[in-house]
Parts: sequence; C-alpha cells; structure tokens
Amino acid sequence: MSEQVEKIVDLVYKKIAAKLKSLGYIEIEASGRHVHLSRQVVDELFGKAYVLTHIKPLSQPGQFVCAERVTLIGPKGQLSNVVVLGPEREQSQIEVSKTDAKILGVDAPIKESGKIQGTPAIKISANGNTVDLNQGLLIAQRHIHMSLTDAECLALKDGDRVDVAVSSDRPVIFKDVKLRVSDQYDTAMHVDYDEANACNLTGKTFGLIIKT
Repeated sequence: MSEQVEKIVDLVYKKIAAKLKSLGYIEIEASGRHVHLSRQVVDELFGKAYVLTHIKPLSQPGQFVCAERVTLIGPKGQLSNVVVLGPEREQSQIEVSKTDAKILGVDAPIKESGKIQGTPAIKISANGNTVDLNQGLLIAQRHIHMSLTDAECLALKDGDRVDVAVSSDRPVIFKDVKLRVSDQYDTAMHVDYDEANACNLTGKTFGLIIKT
C-alpha cells in the first residue's frame, strides 16, 4: 500500500471512528504483558543513568514502546521477551494476564493500574542483571481511557462504570468497566489478551457503551 493510500485510509478511518464515538461506540485495544519501570530499576537492570529507547508511540499521548525487553521470573516458570513501556514511573508495575500468571506460578490479583499495594513479588531479569521486586505484579482491571470532550458528549464522568457490548463472531458484554477521564487521554478501552481472545478481538474492533 502506497503512503498516499495509507493516509487516505487513515483519514477515512478517523472520520468513521469519530462518528461511532458520538453514538457511544469505543475502540477496544488488547494490551499484552508488559512492564513499567522506575528509575531505580532501570539503573539496576541496564546501568546508571540509562535512557530507555523510544521505538514507537502508543495510543495514549506520551506513552511509548521501548526497544528494551526483560524476563519475568516466577516460582514455577518465566516469561521472556516482555516489552518495556515508557516513560519511567515512580514505582515499577508488571501487567500480565491470568494465563501468564499461571505460567509464572503467581496468584496475581485483578487491580486498577497504578494500585500496586498488596500485589505479589516478582523477579525481573535483563542485560545479565536481576532485580527482586517485593510487589508490583498484577492483572490490570479492564478500563476505558476517555477524553474530556468524548465524556461530555456521552454524559459520562471520571469514575463511572459502564458495560461494553462487543459484536463479533464471539459476542461478549464486558461488565463493570471503569472510566478514567482526562484531557490527557485519547478515547480507547483496554483489555488483556485473555479478554481479547474471549471476544475474538481482531483488527479495529468497537464496543457499544451501555450505561448502568
């Protein structure tokens, strides 16, 4: 596909997506296993003052995929080639699916991203170094990032909980999805790979927001 055709396709898609959002539909993105690292852990794994390598932006402004990869080591198994996402965070957080947690041999709780208190310990290895984290492993609670403009259009606010109906060859209604509204967000729903597989999420998939 030529660059010009790609631009036209992207423009058409954005117009369709905007129309769907005004009707209460939201794009659903699958989030694979990944880690967010603190400055201290970056130093311990890759070297003092090491700068994470920006590869490509994510859908949320300011978030990006890094070139660096790590290995997660649990009591029963490990997961290799796990992507690092930037920028750095105050506290390291490791997000996996329930399937991933079983491979590691860890009983990971379902929690809202950023709330790592009481989460299990995990080892992270990279560049010949290993760091023992005393907490930080979790299964991220499915959620919606929503811009202020879209929230106002749909009469929704930060902290609201909605259901989201996905029409596919494996229809699913995701219940009790928390909204996170900010002028720093672009509107999208995030689920993990277990949830994505449950509804056969492929390509550009939209779900209908149902107010509860």
